[in-house]
Amino acid sequence: MNQSILFPDIQDWNEEKQVIIFPAQQAGALIECVISLGKLTQLAGKEISSGEEALQQFNVLRFDIEELAEERIEEEEFNSAGQVEL
Repeated sequence: MNQSILFPDIQDWNEEKQVIIFPAQQAGALIECVISLGKLTQLAGKEISSGEEALQQFNVLRFDIEELAEERIEEEEFNSAGQVEL
């Protein structure tokens, strides 16, 4: 894991968009990362039925999710809003 990219232990479920939003920090810049419920379900290998369950699975899979986000940050794969989408 790249030590220049930090992931604070913060994550929020967005019910409307069905995503978990979590921050990354690189060289002092805050980068918003999002993982869709579909991607989280794929990584978990099981159906996720609620926001609470999504947050629990996010914590279980945190290391893998952060690695995926880190790869996208290093490759500068940002969407039009400047977010990293998984």
